[in-house]
Amino acid sequence: MPLILGTNSIKDTGYDVDNSLRFNSGSSDYLNRTPSGAGTQTKATISVWLKRANLTSNQCFFSTGNNNVVFKFVSNDKLTIYDYNGSSMDLEFTTTQVFRDVSAWYHIVVALDSTQATSSDRAKIYVNGSLISNFDSTTYPSLNYNFKVNGTLEHFIGRLSGLSQYFNGYIAEFVNIDGQQLDPTSFGEFDEDSGIWKPIDVSGLTFGTNGFYLDFEDSSALGNDVSGNDNDFTVNNLTAIDQSTDTCTNNFATLNPLMNNLNNLPTLSEGNLEVLAVSGSTWSVTPSTIGLPKSGKWYYEVEAVSGTSGDRAAFAGWINPTVSDPLNNGSLLWRNTASSNSILSNNSPATGSFSATTWGTNGNIIGMYIDMDNSKLYFAHNGTIQNSGTGINFQGTFDDDTFILPVVMVINTEKLSVNFGNPAANFAIASGNTDVNGFGNFEFDPSAGTFDGASKDFLAICTKNLAEYG
Repeated sequence: MPLILGTNSIKDTGYDVDNSLRFNSGSSDYLNRTPSGAGTQTKATISVWLKRANLTSNQCFFSTGNNNVVFKFVSNDKLTIYDYNGSSMDLEFTTTQVFRDVSAWYHIVVALDSTQATSSDRAKIYVNGSLISNFDSTTYPSLNYNFKVNGTLEHFIGRLSGLSQYFNGYIAEFVNIDGQQLDPTSFGEFDEDSGIWKPIDVSGLTFGTNGFYLDFEDSSALGNDVSGNDNDFTVNNLTAIDQSTDTCTNNFATLNPLMNNLNNLPTLSEGNLEVLAVSGSTWSVTPSTIGLPKSGKWYYEVEAVSGTSGDRAAFAGWINPTVSDPLNNGSLLWRNTASSNSILSNNSPATGSFSATTWGTNGNIIGMYIDMDNSKLYFAHNGTIQNSGTGINFQGTFDDDTFILPVVMVINTEKLSVNFGNPAANFAIASGNTDVNGFGNFEFDPSAGTFDGASKDFLAICTKNLAEYG
């Protein structure tokens, strides 16, 4: 049950990564490039930051040729790296470790040098700054072996050519070094205070002939190489809306596919920001990957994508994840019906009157506000604060010694899109608003309106805010 909490966050990362690129297998997203000539094929280093979305399936994030060099997560969520010559594996590693944390960013470095005398030095894999030494299987390359990386074969990011095993999740800071075997300290460092592995500026590295550095900062040219080599990648099925501010230095909440002990697991897509209910009459309950502390003011948006207009068959709100039955013993949920909306506290109507506009047609957005400092709950319908700005008091609803989770619930093939400040491709962002700290991309201003007669600043749910206010 991976979760991000305040203690797992860094406010001042030193070097900030502004953007990532969100890959969705359902739309066959990938980048590709074919080098015009070969570089140095005995030495190379590939460094990439990524955050997984879907699990238990083959998902390739880097490959060359037709299934020649492959970096991918396999169906048991282990990491596999191989170099295949068409008839046998000249290099192959499969980790014993599994990688199932959908809440966090992984930094993966594959460092190759076939000129090394010791076979185990010819290929090394590092994750989050640490050398991986336990493998289910290993095949080291022969002395002076020519790897398929930096040759003239087509290079892919986000898919495996031929088998179309597309990656689901976020990729940032993709670097290929042609001609050097580098340590992970060329790309990252451990934070002095928290001990968390974090990125450093790589712009001063020597990239080599076919080397590249993709930072995904140009939304009009997402495959732009900023290494100085102009080894640009062609963009396939990705658009500007797939550029994300969810990065390895400011991690945003997404929906958590591992917390399916609450009820039937729905179908998640768009970087775990879109949720589709399983068919039938059983509710699908999906919390977020980031837990909120008992302090601060927090905001997120939920858009109706498809389903029955009027009766949305959907809930949104907050739950206490540390009890056996959070819906009945620690929850605050906004529910839509065909004629009215209601607030449920522990699955029963909340004390006090509440009136609001129904969710209505597809495309309408519900704003979710929670003031943990004053135990007040607010909602907005397409930017209009409901109930005349009078919030719901939830004093005593949650255990004072724990955290809470944003949550959505859907039934009968209802589909919602959730925006914690990092909108999915299908989320209708026409205006674009950040919180007061400059984080997030919302359709409506989180600080607009009055709340119990006062102005309040609500924040995007991300680790930078969590480190300061959590």
